[in-house]
Amino acid sequence: MSVMKLPKIAVALVMSALVLCLAACSTPGADKGKPAGSDADIEAFIAEEPKNAEEATDLYNRLMQKENDIFSSDKELWEKVFAEANKDSSMIGNGSNYGEFLLSTVESAKDKFSTDEFNVLKTGAEQIKKIEDKLTVLKKKFPDCVKAPESGDSVDASSAGMTGDTSKSTKFPSFKGKDLDGNDVSSDELFSKSKVTVMNFWFTSCKPCVEELGELEALHKKLAEKGGQVVGVNSFTLDGNQGEISDAKDVLSKKGITYKNVWFKTDGDAGKLVSGLFSFPTTYVVDSKGNIVGEPIVGTITSAAQREALDKLIDQAIANSAK
Repeated sequence: MSVMKLPKIAVALVMSALVLCLAACSTPGADKGKPAGSDADIEAFIAEEPKNAEEATDLYNRLMQKENDIFSSDKELWEKVFAEANKDSSMIGNGSNYGEFLLSTVESAKDKFSTDEFNVLKTGAEQIKKIEDKLTVLKKKFPDCVKAPESGDSVDASSAGMTGDTSKSTKFPSFKGKDLDGNDVSSDELFSKSKVTVMNFWFTSCKPCVEELGELEALHKKLAEKGGQVVGVNSFTLDGNQGEISDAKDVLSKKGITYKNVWFKTDGDAGKLVSGLFSFPTTYVVDSKGNIVGEPIVGTITSAAQREALDKLIDQAIANSAK
């Protein structure tokens, strides 16, 4: 992995969990170097059998919070884990349990940790595997349980990255690069030919990033009818890393994604923008003049609140492009 990936992956993992479970901060009181919850605590959660969608949603969010607690209890250790991850062990959206991906990564990096550190990480990964198994069951039985609670129960917009005046516009850094099939692309051409461009930044082993790809594909088809588009930027593929490009194409193919994904140089202004992102996925909205509209959407767009914020930015971008 390149040096630029380490801080982004580690922070993205925690921040994505924060957004998914609608929590503004991690649970206080977790002891450094110890698992965030006992197996008994996890088993108690897993043993619950919700009777309706409302109970399922509550359990889903509590399980996501528990998963977040595991990551945030010792961020430095998990940073090291993801620094050692490689494309051969990446979770690529093929339906595999995220806990299995973590266990595999921890095991492959075993010699990088003390015995105590390895045990903490292995325990955490095993707990996450159990949580993910339960989440899968919940989503199959109660598909609506992954939706955000109604307003009043969700996190404040400012902590979810949805602040800012939607009329605010600054230039998106210009770039020249290629799509994942090797065709030349440029920011000027991408933006000028589209009334609105939704730029989604993701990486291959980011579970929330991969999970929202289907929703982004649906959005792309909807925007196409209005003269708009979705464009993806996989941070691992920057500078044209062929191995990472192959992995990204594999993920996109399995998810049925048709919208363009591009890469560019890390030493340019657009590359510097990516290196400055501290959570993934992050989504920018750009009008036909190349202006960023409002603030970026931090976290997945799958919740009602996030999607509402995104739709407002899209409408504003289309209005800007008509001027």
